[in-house]
Amino acid sequence: MALELLNPSEDAQGAPPQKRPAGEPPAHPPAQPVQRIRDDAHALEVARALAADFARDAVVRDRDRLLPWDELDRFTASGLWGITVPRAYGGAGVSNVTLAEVIATISAADGSLGQIPQNHYYALEVLRVGGSDAQKAFFYRRALDGERFGNALAEIGHKDFKRRTRLTTDDPAGWRVDGQKFYCTGALFAHWIPTLVSAQQDGRDVTLLAFIPRRAEGVAIVDDWDGFGQRVTGSGSVSFDAVAVDPAWVVPFLASFERPTPIGPFAQLLHAAIDLGIGQGALQATLPFVREQSRPWIDAGVDRASDDPLTIRQVGDVAVRLRAAQALLRRAGHFVDQAQAAPGEASVGAASIAVAEARVLTTTASLDAGNRLFELAGTGATLDGLGLDRFWRNARTHTLHDPVRWKYHAIGNYYLNGQLPPRHGAL
Repeated sequence: MALELLNPSEDAQGAPPQKRPAGEPPAHPPAQPVQRIRDDAHALEVARALAADFARDAVVRDRDRLLPWDELDRFTASGLWGITVPRAYGGAGVSNVTLAEVIATISAADGSLGQIPQNHYYALEVLRVGGSDAQKAFFYRRALDGERFGNALAEIGHKDFKRRTRLTTDDPAGWRVDGQKFYCTGALFAHWIPTLVSAQQDGRDVTLLAFIPRRAEGVAIVDDWDGFGQRVTGSGSVSFDAVAVDPAWVVPFLASFERPTPIGPFAQLLHAAIDLGIGQGALQATLPFVREQSRPWIDAGVDRASDDPLTIRQVGDVAVRLRAAQALLRRAGHFVDQAQAAPGEASVGAASIAVAEARVLTTTASLDAGNRLFELAGTGATLDGLGLDRFWRNARTHTLHDPVRWKYHAIGNYYLNGQLPPRHGAL
C-alpha cells in the first residue's frame, strides 16, 4: 500500500506534564520554559555560558556515571536544541558553521553532553529534506518548545546493515512497529525516538523514519551502554513491541539518499564537531596542569615545566593541529550550507568531501590531544580522581563511529579520479 501522511494531531501526546521523580524519564512536555535563540551570535553566546556551567561537574558525572538529567533540562531550556529550525517555522535557522561551533563548545566541556543532541539535529535535518509541510510545522514547533528527539537507528546483533525493525501498515488496528535497537544515543532522555523502520510499499521494502513517542505503550529503554567513553550519553537499547505509530509521524528516509541531499555530510559534520570539542577540552585541561603541577624534566635545566622547551614545542604542535582541524570544520560547514541551499550531485559531493577532510583531522587531533595530555603533564595526571583520562576515552570511543581509512579513500578517489563519494550517512 502507499504510505499516506495524515495531519498530525495536536493532542497526540496526552496528559499534561507532571513533576518527574529523580532518575525517571522526563515528563512531557518539558516543564521549563524555553528561550528562543535570535541568531548565530546569540547561539554562540548561550553555548559558551552553558559550557562553563557544564564543565564544573563533568568529572563527577563521568566518574560516577551520573546521567545528566538536570543539565539536559538547562540545555534544552537554553533554546540551543531548536537552532536549526528554519526561520520560516520560527527558529533561528543558524548556519552549519555556527551549529558545529556550538557542538564543539559543549563537547569541550563534556563530550557526552555534546553528543546527546547529535541525533536530535539529524532528525530535524531528515525532516527538513523529506517531511511534509504539516510534519515540519508539527515537529519544529515541538523542538522549539524544548522536546528532545533521540534515536533508534542501529539494529541489535547484526552486521549486514539490514533493517529488521518493521513497520506494519496493514493491521486494521493501525500502524505498528516491532524491533530492537542499540547505540540509541539520547533515547533515554528523549520525548520522541526517531526510529529507522522497514515497511512494504507498492510491493517493495522501503526505509522510513518513524517518530515514536518515548512514553508510547510497548516502548522499552534499557540503559545498558557500558562503553569506557561517552559514559553518560544514554546510548543503550530500545525495543518496540507492537508500538502504535500515527502515519503522520512517519517520514521518508532512504528516498532522501536516492537523490543528492545534504543529510549525509550534515550528519558527519556533527560528528566532527564533537571530536574537535573533545580535543579542545583536552588541551584546555593540559595547560593549567603543566603550568601549576607538572615537574620539568631534569635535562631541561628549568624550574617550571611550562618553561621546558620540548614541552613548549609539543603544546604548540597540539594547538596547531586543533586549529587546523577547526579551520577544516568551519570550511566544511560552509560547504554543507551551500549544499542545503542548492542540493545537487556536485554540491553534495563537494560537501561530503569537505566534511570527510575535516573528520580525518578532527579524529587524529582529538586523539592526539588526549594522549599528549599525559605525555606532557606527567604521571600525576593519571590519578583517577582527576578524571583527565575522560578526554582520550571519549575521543577514542566517539571516533570509532566511522573508519577514517575510508575517508582517505573517498578523498583520494575524488581528487584523483573525479569519483563522487557514496551517498549515505556514514562517510
